[in-house]
Order: sequence, then structure tokens, then C-alpha cells
Amino acid sequence: MRISKLFVIIAALLLSFSAQAQKKRKAVVKRPVVVAAPEPAEDPRISEMRELTQQIVFIDSVVISKDDFISAIRLNPESGQLFSYDEFIESEGHPNCYVYLNEMGNKCYFSNETEEGNIWLYTADKLGREWGAPVPLSGISEGIREANFPFMMADGITLYFAARGSESIGGYDIFFTRSDSENGRFFKPENLGMPFNSEANDYMFAIDEMANIGYFVTDRRQPDGKVCVYTFIPPKTHRTYPETYTKEQIRSRAEIRRISDTWGNGKDRKAALTRLQNLRSIGKRASAATGSKAIRFVINDRVTYTSASQFRAPDNDILFAEYLSMQKQQKELKDNLDKSRNFYSKAKADDRQIIGKEILDNEKRYETSIREMKKLEKRIRNTENEFLMNK
Repeated sequence: MRISKLFVIIAALLLSFSAQAQKKRKAVVKRPVVVAAPEPAEDPRISEMRELTQQIVFIDSVVISKDDFISAIRLNPESGQLFSYDEFIESEGHPNCYVYLNEMGNKCYFSNETEEGNIWLYTADKLGREWGAPVPLSGISEGIREANFPFMMADGITLYFAARGSESIGGYDIFFTRSDSENGRFFKPENLGMPFNSEANDYMFAIDEMANIGYFVTDRRQPDGKVCVYTFIPPKTHRTYPETYTKEQIRSRAEIRRISDTWGNGKDRKAALTRLQNLRSIGKRASAATGSKAIRFVINDRVTYTSASQFRAPDNDILFAEYLSMQKQQKELKDNLDKSRNFYSKAKADDRQIIGKEILDNEKRYETSIREMKKLEKRIRNTENEFLMNK
């Protein structure tokens, strides 16, 4: 009997030890470790481009609607003019195409849609008062499937534009090329690199050599429909950042996180701000003279101006503003004459005498206005041609 009880006790103890051992084994079971997927490697072209970031002094920046960015780019007449395609040809239907017109107004570079629906670059020459047939730019297609936003330097050789394709690191990148006059084509374009290019869209690039001011347009860090127009000092030589800069400092400048990081002691920027203000003053004067539409003033058989800012002879831009004012007054006189004549035909006999006198006075003023406008037009044209011949 005692042996039986002892056996029961021993069995109970063994079962208890077994249960506790199972609990302990369960407690030390390790859960599988979840290993995070490695981040995708950066495109080596971007890494290399960042290491070669140019040292650029950025003067200022402004955020503006993408449709209006041209209004923020002020250029001296010697650097040519920029237009939207629709503004240049006074039509509609080409909202994403742009035109560069040279200083003389007789050659342009522009973008337009191809039959396949892509945007490409063309050039045209003015023959007399008519533009010749557009010619697509050749030599720039390697690694590029779409090209837009042209700007030709005053030398007539160096062309900047934005393009999409295998040679870009984002959407649009800015490229430059040079004309090969012997073959009538352009050399293979080169990517302008950082800080001008990024993984976002980088568009128009323009330089005013007279003022030593550069512009470029980008949508990096901008909401949909907005772009940032940066102004900068064009470098005389290509300089990268020395080894004293850390990788993070170079990355910051490549991405243009803070333009103040590029100012140094501020002297160069201060002088550039004065030049930039002068350019903006020229733009305001031209806008006041011409309004929102481009004007057309024939200087000679080869030259037609489309902006008051193109005049080179001293004070001719002021005289042209006066000419436009006279033109506006002449139109108002003509409108009043038409109204008076309409009233005269319907007026009673007593009123016709008063209206008739008013018509005669306005006719004399209108004829005088025409004579004065012709004199001023001749004076402006002769002065401008004399200046162009002697420059």
C-alpha cells in the first residue's frame, strides 16, 4: 500500500516537472527577425554629378506661375528676347512652346510639336519682312527624345535648351551645345550638371552677358503649376567645390537649399543686385511702352524691332514710348470721329451745326497727328540706322 502511494507521488512529481519544462521551453522560443529591405542604390550619374557641382553665386529667386516665367527674365537688347510661341505668332494652341529671337530680330530658335506629338527645336531666318521655312535642329538628338526652351548666346554659336531623354537625370535637364558652322548642324549636347539640374524638371536657362546676370527655371520643391526662377552670376570658369567642403555641404549647394550659402562676403551679390535692378527697370519701361502684346517697328529691310528695349540709339526708347502714346491718341481721335459722324447722320438740323464743327476740328487734329507721327517715326528710324551703321 505504501509502495503504491509512493509510486503515485513520484508520477505526479514527474508530470509537474514535465509541464514546467514545456513552459520554460515555450518562454525561450525566439521570433524570426524581420530584416528591412536595403534602400535602392542611387543612380551613379547623380552621385558623380553632385561631386562635380559648380560653385555658383545665386543672387535672388522668385516663385511664379509656370505659364508666366518669361516675365521674370529681363534681358538687355543685345541678348535677344524670349517669347511664348503663341505670343510671338499671335495665335493659340502651343501652350508649352517657346521662342528665342536674336538681337537683330532676323533669326529665331523655337520649339514646336512634331508629327509624332513630341516637342522639338527649330530655327528660322527672316527674309525681308517674311520668315523663311522652319528647319529642325540637327545633331542634338543623341540621348534626347524631346527638346524645348531654347536660348542662344549673343555669339550665335552657343545654344542652351532643356531636354528629356536618357541623358537627363530627372524630367527636363538643361543642356548646352555649339553650332558646327562647317556642317550646318550642332555638336552633341552636354548636360550642364548641378546645381542647374536635378531629379525634378529644370527648364529655361538664359544669360545676359551685358549685365553679367544669368537665369534658370526649375520646379524642384514647388507645387504643381509653379516654378522658381533663380538669378545668378555666370561664372567665368568652371569651378567645383574643394575638398574642404563636406559631402553634406556640397549636396546642400547642389540642391540649392539656401542661396545665402553661396554669397560668401556678399560683395559680388550686392553688385549683381544693382545690375539686376537696372535690368528690371528696362523691362518695366518696355512693358509700359508696349503693353502685353509685342510691337513691330521696321528699322530697315533686315531689322524689325518687337520691343522698346531693343532700341540702341540714345533716348530712342523714350522717343518710341512717345510714338506709341501718339499712336494711342490718334486711335482715340479716329474713334471719336466715327462716333461724331454717326451722330451727325441721325441728328436734327440744329444739332448738326454743332456736331459738324466738332467733326472738322477733330479731322484737323487727326491729320496733324498723322503728320507728327510720321516725322517722329522717320526720326527714330534714321537715328537707329545711323547708330547701327557706326557701332
